[in-house]
Amino acid sequence: MFELKNPKKAIPIVLIAGILWSFGPLVVRHMEDPHLVPWQYIFGRGLTIFIILNLYLYFEEGINFYKNYKKIGLSGIIGGSGLGIAMITFIYSITNTSAAITLLCLAAMPFFTALLAFLFLKEKISLSVWISIFIAAFGILIMAIGSGEQNTIIGFVFGITSSIGFSVFSVTLRWRKETPKFTTVAFAGFFCFAFSAIVILSNGLTFLSSSYNGAMFSLHGTLVCLGLILYSIGSKAIPAAELTLLSLTEVIGGIFWVWVPILGINEIPSTNTIIGGFFLFISLFYYSLIMRWNKRHIALN
Repeated sequence: MFELKNPKKAIPIVLIAGILWSFGPLVVRHMEDPHLVPWQYIFGRGLTIFIILNLYLYFEEGINFYKNYKKIGLSGIIGGSGLGIAMITFIYSITNTSAAITLLCLAAMPFFTALLAFLFLKEKISLSVWISIFIAAFGILIMAIGSGEQNTIIGFVFGITSSIGFSVFSVTLRWRKETPKFTTVAFAGFFCFAFSAIVILSNGLTFLSSSYNGAMFSLHGTLVCLGLILYSIGSKAIPAAELTLLSLTEVIGGIFWVWVPILGINEIPSTNTIIGGFFLFISLFYYSLIMRWNKRHIALN
């Protein structure tokens, strides 16, 4: 795999990855009644992710890339399933609440990851990280209080579930670091389209939505894959602190794209979402400073 060791070149690559991911909510908002075809969306997006990542692995590693599936083990299965659940609950979150709440829930992932690693991997959490987790929890609580309508609170719960699913994926990577990461993500794509296929067949639904929606499903899956590939290339040269901050482009961009009127959505976050998001950003910034002092690096291999 191509390796980039120059941080100055890696930073714009990671920024581009976050920007690509940030268009996801805008794509969902432009779908035709996405709340009516969630399983078709999950099927199309999962299949796209599975195909593109396997093609990428084929060009990177040759015909023997399939042998990586023999190496994923229990950690890869749990991590891929967690990531698959995160992808499934994402669509239920963003179709029941604002894009801002969904994205801010996902921004809390570092703190859920720290808590799960503390519980299951016995990783110690410093006092400073506990402080950042407390600040993030306070921000999430404010957003929850502002989610008074039934659909909104359902979307909030699914957003938190999606964030926890991503955290499970991250913790399994720490549990067994030799697990092939891209193969695990490809398994998550397989999990999504296989699970959704079972649901579609058991409920007598059709696999196809409109041709327009089908294109949007594939577009979102492509954005996820391209962003992931770029992120993996750039992440090896950047400390975790900078990665945490750079990844905020997904959250900020996602909220911005669905708000800017020229793109056709004009979705304005509520006051509680803005206040809660402010506390969440403060906690992330504080967390990033802690990681910078520790000089830790993270990367997808």
